[in-house]
Amino acid sequence: MDFVIPQEKYLESGVHIGTKMKQGSMKPFIYKTREDGLNVLDLKKTDERLRMAAGMLAKYQLDEVFVVGNKDNAAKPIAKFCELTGFTALNGRFTPGRFTNPERDDFSEPKIVLVTDPGSDRQAVQECFDLNIPTIAFCDTNNSFRKLDFAIPCNNKGRKSIALLFFLLAREILKARGSIASDEELKVAPEEFE
Repeated sequence: MDFVIPQEKYLESGVHIGTKMKQGSMKPFIYKTREDGLNVLDLKKTDERLRMAAGMLAKYQLDEVFVVGNKDNAAKPIAKFCELTGFTALNGRFTPGRFTNPERDDFSEPKIVLVTDPGSDRQAVQECFDLNIPTIAFCDTNNSFRKLDFAIPCNNKGRKSIALLFFLLAREILKARGSIASDEELKVAPEEFE
């Protein structure tokens, strides 16, 4: 199987580096545990699930997809990702009731949500779960699948890793939609997501 980007690029960005903790639901995605106790993710599975997620997201209307990220190092990648895909970015603190309370001025009704980390974005995950909104998440070895519909196993903590993942996801979505025909047509570099 060919990767969507040379495997070295994944390795350089640390996409495969997990945490020392591992949730049971993440076990199928762990390639090995290093001597220092750090879990290493299987990049073939990361790559495969990144493609699948792109295919899913590409089927939705632009205003139906919301991207949530509470972490500081996710703000720029999400902004760039949404600029390219036309999706809606919800950076920073997710205010409770954003999806569940129609009385709010900023009330939103997404059809699908992508979260950067189900741990730090748990309020959004909970509201999506309560409303039966499909949720895709970047999941590290310490994240639980509970309340998620689809997980992309990856390092969701590192700046370079998050930037590369959003870059690749944007490119694959644009290809799935037919907006670009080849990788070369996307005139932005992964570094622009950092």
